[in-house]
Amino acid sequence: MFRIGHGYDIHRTVHGRPLILGGVRFESDFGLDGHSDADCLTHAICDALLGAAGLPDIGHYFPNTDPAWKNADSQLLLRRVIAELKSRGFAPVNLDATLIAERPKIAPHLAAMKAALAASTGLAPDAIGLKATTNEGVGDLGRGLALAAQAVALIRII
Repeated sequence: MFRIGHGYDIHRTVHGRPLILGGVRFESDFGLDGHSDADCLTHAICDALLGAAGLPDIGHYFPNTDPAWKNADSQLLLRRVIAELKSRGFAPVNLDATLIAERPKIAPHLAAMKAALAASTGLAPDAIGLKATTNEGVGDLGRGLALAAQAVALIRII
């Protein structure tokens, strides 16, 4: 039996923090505001996986009120989500995600992002679809004031 889940995350851009997306650190003059490393792509993937399993969202497992998760590496969070799924009899099958960002350019980093996400999920890189798009100058995303990500996850009962 298969199950599907959807995830979404958005973070405002800020100066003075590193920009980490899909487990990859970007050369950038801004980062994302958040309690952990604010990797919105990985957070959307976590929520998609948790949703597919019928579990609460990422904030339930890693609340921003808990100092243990301050500046946490989101790849650690993703590995914990995978462990939670496995403990409940589920395994990921594939992921598909879209990052919405005016800048920086994402395409040169897609292979590294897929490799990092594959290492954290146990999936083969070709089981992870990653795309990037802009918001065509519309709203906070379009003005570069925020980055967002959407993800879909397929899991199976093991």
